[in-house]
Amino acid sequence: MFHTTAYDGTRDEKYQLVKKQLTALIEDESNMIANLSNAAALLNQFLDRINWVGFYLVEGNELVLGPFQGLPACVRIPFGKGVCGTAVKERKTLRVEDVNQFPGHIACDSASQSEIVVPIIKNNDVIGVLDIDSPEINRFDEVDEKHLKEFVDALVKHL
Repeated sequence: MFHTTAYDGTRDEKYQLVKKQLTALIEDESNMIANLSNAAALLNQFLDRINWVGFYLVEGNELVLGPFQGLPACVRIPFGKGVCGTAVKERKTLRVEDVNQFPGHIACDSASQSEIVVPIIKNNDVIGVLDIDSPEINRFDEVDEKHLKEFVDALVKHL
């Protein structure tokens, strides 16, 4: 059974632990929604200074809201729109220091000030994104980006 963990050590060590926890949570489960739900919950309790964490999944030419932790969110995002849609279109991780400066930003929660979006790529197809928002400007850095990409890499093996 899962217990809330106090994460000690360097940021790299903490991220290593959360990635191990992810694998333990999902390694014996094949249901995508269950695995995304546990991944969102795990990141929500692990990351500090965030106000939303979750997934959007590809459906046709847009992203549709998937499992998440936080306030209600935008349900559909067209490819190329907002940070999430742009990350899908460009097939790359986007780390936005100040969402108010991002052209076409979609403000689902006006408290969000910075954002990181990691595309989920399986068999060379983008199947969704991991989206994390913070009420702080410049909350996410290269350490977060590196480890969140690795988190998604571990997750995609079980989707």
